[in-house]
Amino acid sequence: MNLFEEQTYRTLRIGIVLMLSLIIFGVLGFMIIEGLDFVDAFYMTIISISTVGFEVVKPLSPGGKIFVSILIIFSLGNIAYVGSSLVRFFLDGEFINYLKTSRVNKKIEKLTDHVIICGFGRNGEQAALELMDHNQHFVIVEKRDNVIERIREDPNLLYVRGDATHEDDLRLARIDHARALIATTPNDADNVFVVLTARSMNPNLLIISRASEIGSDMKLRRAGATNVIMPERMGGQRMARLVTQPDVVEFVEYVLLQRNKSVSLTEVPCSRMAEEYEGKTIGDLRMGNITGATIVGLKNFEGKYVFNPGPGHMLSRGDKLFVLGSHAQVTKLQELIERESDSL
Repeated sequence: MNLFEEQTYRTLRIGIVLMLSLIIFGVLGFMIIEGLDFVDAFYMTIISISTVGFEVVKPLSPGGKIFVSILIIFSLGNIAYVGSSLVRFFLDGEFINYLKTSRVNKKIEKLTDHVIICGFGRNGEQAALELMDHNQHFVIVEKRDNVIERIREDPNLLYVRGDATHEDDLRLARIDHARALIATTPNDADNVFVVLTARSMNPNLLIISRASEIGSDMKLRRAGATNVIMPERMGGQRMARLVTQPDVVEFVEYVLLQRNKSVSLTEVPCSRMAEEYEGKTIGDLRMGNITGATIVGLKNFEGKYVFNPGPGHMLSRGDKLFVLGSHAQVTKLQELIERESDSL
């Protein structure tokens, strides 16, 4: 239940309780002060708190008139409280937020093969930007109210307001249909719980987690993380390499982190390789000459990495190629691998 629903139901519950209390108070008051039976006391209470002005069952005594006046004042106060609370929800934007959340939830319900980002700090926001650049669908799970307000400002962001350590909130993000999860909360203990929960709910999930403290990476891996990233360690290594190999670092960052994507380092799987290419070598396919892309490495079916494979390397459907080139060049190489051809 979202904040708007919680506040609305809370206000209505208070209003109903106050109204029932007024009715009980009125019935008892009329029975004691005016000596009415239950039915007449109930009737007098209803026409008093509703201020409809029907005829009274009998003339009121001075004490009865004072009691009715008090009853009417309390009744108007109850109506004013409920009405002002509901109006405040609309004026404060809670109703608009409710509509936005409903729209977001409907979009999330249709997602499959998406990524879940747990925590939207600096690392989570950068991960979201990178996923957007690669046209990957993702859902943010965040519990901090101020961060949720910031996320709402972007209509393209899908989010779940909740705690990623709770199964119900991950279920709202459709973890059972997700492809990957990125845990970027600032607390390593929270990341461990997120990884444990996510792994138990989806054993096939790719899980990437952030770690701050030395030793947390091993705990996260034992909890089920596929990969663990330590931003502080990577930052220190980058600063040192900017001293020793500045041009190399800037070149790699240009390839991996540039915004225009004029050239990129891309993973190209061979799982859909044309049957007739089985057992052929990189040189046989003349990939570089035909596409202009450069194969800088690959991961074979045994999980081993091969750097700068030569033209004599034999390809298999278990290989994943790491290709450097423009989007058009990489697309052409992918098409070359997958298409059937009469001649090479």
